[in-house]
Amino acid sequence: MQVDEQAVGAVLNRLRRAQGQLAGVIAMIEAGRDCKDVVTQLAAVSRALDRAGFKIVASGMRQCLAEAEEGGAPMSEAELEKLFLALA
Repeated sequence: MQVDEQAVGAVLNRLRRAQGQLAGVIAMIEAGRDCKDVVTQLAAVSRALDRAGFKIVASGMRQCLAEAEEGGAPMSEAELEKLFLALA
């Protein structure tokens, strides 16, 4: 299973945003910034990663449903659960 073409752009944008924000967190820590500022920025990184992850899971679910409709082997409930729990 791959990330579908409709989701790739959004996933990459969110991951690039998280990458830039993480670089900012590292710079803030190295500069000795206030802990509250660092945590706030780190929370933004976490949100960007979560959004990318949810987009990937949604893409997988769409493919699973499409394969089931086409008579292919659908993803099992256990596999779907594992994808969701991986984001927790």
